[in-house]
Amino acid sequence: MSSITFIGAGNMARTIGTLAVAGGNTVEIMARDQSKADDLAKALGGGTTAGQWGAVPAGDIVITAMLYAGVLPAVAEYGDVLAGKTIVDISNPFNATFDGLAHSEPTSIAQEVAKIAPASASVFKAFNTIFRGVLEQGRPDVFFAGDDPQAKAEVATFIESLGLRPLDVGGLKMAHWLEGMGLVTVGLAGNGIGHGSFAMGVNEFTD
Repeated sequence: MSSITFIGAGNMARTIGTLAVAGGNTVEIMARDQSKADDLAKALGGGTTAGQWGAVPAGDIVITAMLYAGVLPAVAEYGDVLAGKTIVDISNPFNATFDGLAHSEPTSIAQEVAKIAPASASVFKAFNTIFRGVLEQGRPDVFFAGDDPQAKAEVATFIESLGLRPLDVGGLKMAHWLEGMGLVTVGLAGNGIGHGSFAMGVNEFTD
């Protein structure tokens, strides 16, 4: 199984963390508010620990479980202690009206993370197309993107340990389009489907 550190102690850290513990992974929580990290670690159980903000993460896979505006500052603050880590960004940079992305260029939060993370770190986008409630109740497909083949295999193994199906969409440049898929998911929830109890996935057809 994998060793995972969550930077952030909010709802997604709790939800993915719950699945991670159930899947037999080693979990660590870090947060600017140490009491929140302590409380979430206790709630998750299963040997989950609370690390100190800015310290070297215990996990080989580091999930930045926070709103998009906080991801780059956190990665910059952690700096060299992220060397050799696999960093997974799960954020969605939506604009204020939820009909576009907050950045106008063809980039993504994950791609921007890769620019400032240590050169030996591997950066991925994942989980951003799935509503938290669906992760709590269902077993959706997880689209993910990144460049490093070895780290990609490790991310896929972690996703499988959660009881979910990993779907590799390609290199890190595809993170931009995964953010677009997140936007489409919100659009469907507000329009064609009308609720958030669904997830986009892949149905395979054979002759």
